[in-house]
This record gives sequence, C-alpha cells and structure tokens, in this order.
Amino acid sequence: MSPKTRAAKILKILKERYPVVKTPLFHETPFQLLVATILSAQCTDNQVNKVTRVMYQHLKTPENFARARVKTIEKYIRSTGFYHNKAKNIKSCSKVLLERHGGQVPRTLEELVKLPGVGRKTANVVLGAVFDIPGMVVDTHVGRISQRLGLTTNTDPVKIEFDLMEVIPEREWNEFSLRLIFFGREICSARKPKCPECPLFKLCPWPDKLLDK
Repeated sequence: MSPKTRAAKILKILKERYPVVKTPLFHETPFQLLVATILSAQCTDNQVNKVTRVMYQHLKTPENFARARVKTIEKYIRSTGFYHNKAKNIKSCSKVLLERHGGQVPRTLEELVKLPGVGRKTANVVLGAVFDIPGMVVDTHVGRISQRLGLTTNTDPVKIEFDLMEVIPEREWNEFSLRLIFFGREICSARKPKCPECPLFKLCPWPDKLLDK
C-alpha cells in the first residue's frame, strides 16, 4: 500500500474518531498562543495552561513581557521546564514583535521562525489555530506515529513535515496534526501503545506492534 493510500484511510478513521479538534492551549490572543506554544516545549499542555491562566492575569501583551524582568517571567513559568531559556526567548520575542511588527504576530511562517524561540512547529501551531493558514505541526507525537504508520521513514521533524504534506491534502494539514496528537495521547503512546484496541491496527505496518494487552 502506498503512503498516499494509507494516509487517506488513516485520515478517514481519525476524522471519525476526532471529528472536532482545536488546540488545547489556553489563549485569548494570537500573542498569548505564541507564548503558550513556546512554553509547551518539553511540557504538557495541561501544565502550560495552569501556568498561563495565572500569568496572563499579570502579563498579557508584548508590551507587558518586553518590560518585565526575566526573573519575573521565570517566576511564572518555572514549572514548565527549561524556564531560563524560555523566559529569555519570550522577552526577546516580545521586543522583536514591538520593534519590527508593531506588536502584532506575523502571518507567515518565514517571519514567525525569525522570532526568538520560535521554530517551525510553533509557527505552524499559531498559523493554523489563529489564522487558519495550513501548516503541518510535527511534535513528538506526530513524528513517532507517522513513522509507525509508514507515512515517513525520516526522523528529522522538518523532513517528516514535508513527507506528510505530500500525502495529506493541504486543507487537512492543521487538523490532521491535532488528530495525530490526540491519537498519540489516547492510543499510540511512546512506551506502551494500546495496539490491540487501536482503530488503525490493520493499517499499521509497525513491526513492533503489541499483540496483547
């Protein structure tokens, strides 16, 4: 079965299982989603939401973060991990947004990835969730599952992104990424996937599938 044919069948099943999907990261503005997505690196969405719901009561805008001391930002985000780098990036990102973009979040991947702390994954999350611009988000779930499902043989996130873009229709990119993420959390975990109850079991060529519970 070709990757494109397998992808179409996988897409159909995932759409039935997760008919409505949207980013679980709490935000009220594009900028707040950008910050939340930076914080989500090596951290669960639930933990990020706990942090941002408190932090956004005090720091909400690029102006707020640009003026804040790094130590103040660190105080709020400590529990997300790697908080020294994240705090520096968020402050720097806020300054760049004010200096070069009038405090507005850019609407292109090319401009977004030039911001401190923003890679292709973060940029695609923001583009899809806020601006409804097609983008394929490749996080650890998407990378792992797309390999297991035979949709890519690559391990580099950027190469995986382009492999998936070839076999998934552009209009489905944003939601396909989210569906794979939800599927990874529910069924196809890294250490102990629930293969026997997986709706994609027959389509999955992964040689290490678990055959019993």
